[in-house]
Amino acid sequence: MAQKYYSQKTPPLTEDEIKEGYKEIKEEMQEVLEWKKEEEAKFKAKKSSPQKKAAAKKVLKKVARRIDTVNGQTIYWKLRMAGESHFKANIEKNEYWASCNEKNKSEE
Repeated sequence: MAQKYYSQKTPPLTEDEIKEGYKEIKEEMQEVLEWKKEEEAKFKAKKSSPQKKAAAKKVLKKVARRIDTVNGQTIYWKLRMAGESHFKANIEKNEYWASCNEKNKSEE
C-alpha cells in the first residue's frame, strides 16, 4: 500500500496576520512596562508596609520574566516580518529564552 502525503493542516500566515501579531506583541510590551512601573512605585513608596514591599519585590521577578518572554516573541515577529520561516524564527526565539534562563540561573 502506498503512503499518502498530506498538506499542512493550517495554511501559512499571511503578511497581514504577521503584522497583526507584531502589533499585538508591541501592545503587550506596553502593558507589561506599565505593570512594571506600578510595582516599582509600590516598592519605592515610603508609606508601604514591609509586607507590601516584599510582595512588590516578588512580583518584580515575575515582571522581569514576562519582559523576557515578550522580548522573545518580539524577536519572533520581527524575523517573520523580515521574511524568515516559522522554523528559523522559532529557533532564534528559543535561543533567546535559553540565554535568559542561563542568566537567571547564574544570578541565583
